Amino acid sequence: MNTLLKAGTLAAATISLAFNNTSVAQDTPVATDHTWTDITYAKPDGLELLARIYRPEVTTGTLPVVISVHGGAWGAYDRTSGKLYDEALAEEGYLVVAIDFRQSPDYQHPDGSADVTAAVRWVRLNADSLGANPDQIGLIGSSSGGHLALLAAVRPNDQSHLGTPIRGESDDFTAHDEIDASVDYVVAMWPVSSPITRYRYAQRAGIDQLVSLTERYFSDENAMWDASIPRIVTAGEAGDLPPILVIQPGMDSNIPQDMTFDLLKAWQSRGGKVDYAFYPGAAHAFGHRPSEDTDDMLKAITAFIARVSD
Repeated sequence: MNTLLKAGTLAAATISLAFNNTSVAQDTPVATDHTWTDITYAKPDGLELLARIYRPEVTTGTLPVVISVHGGAWGAYDRTSGKLYDEALAEEGYLVVAIDFRQSPDYQHPDGSADVTAAVRWVRLNADSLGANPDQIGLIGSSSGGHLALLAAVRPNDQSHLGTPIRGESDDFTAHDEIDASVDYVVAMWPVSSPITRYRYAQRAGIDQLVSLTERYFSDENAMWDASIPRIVTAGEAGDLPPILVIQPGMDSNIPQDMTFDLLKAWQSRGGKVDYAFYPGAAHAFGHRPSEDTDDMLKAITAFIARVSD
């Protein structure tokens, strides 16, 4: 079972939010199946970045878009990692664009999040050929992918997120920095919302692999601090904050819950809308495997997207 909560005030150690009952909008196209295809969407430094596009079989008009950002501590896995929830969203009628992006050890912050914003621009540039609605684009990300999605959302058109060449309809690759990369919402699943906080937590806990992987993507602690979502939001460096759904497992040894609470408090302190889904008995990345909690999570995600997209 989970606790799904919405919009309210945050206490120091607990979250007090009002319950919200939502359902998928009746006009959302429902699919009985889906297909997928891979395409190169961007080419930074000559590196071909692939997007796997999951498309519902049954469609009505242009499709709302969910761009999926995989986890892996900024240095592992690829666009296929979120297959379970990406396919589920496609079968609910969404055009899901699961992306590869630049990772460590060859690339460092902010390359990964720059590629997320490039994917948003690519969808908007090619909306007609994709059958996508350019005015309905959101992000979903898992773990470090949740961090990259949030970072792209709070800095959509920042100088650090410009310059990635994206594929045009004539198959040329050019940076289209004039295209807005803002999004309608973010679904952040067990996100590493503050790399510096998680880094120090991993040091104290003796989780050497997380320490090493964080050091590979961030050049130093200053870069980790720069990429901290609560810091960016609290400092007023973000623009308009889109609604977020944060999913937190209760048995997650990779993500300290205090870090997640810091994210929620910061977002609300600046007027952002927050939904929070807590799964007491679930572990990190539980949503990548079939379970009752995963089924419940998928219902929460589709209900959230439908509501904030109205």
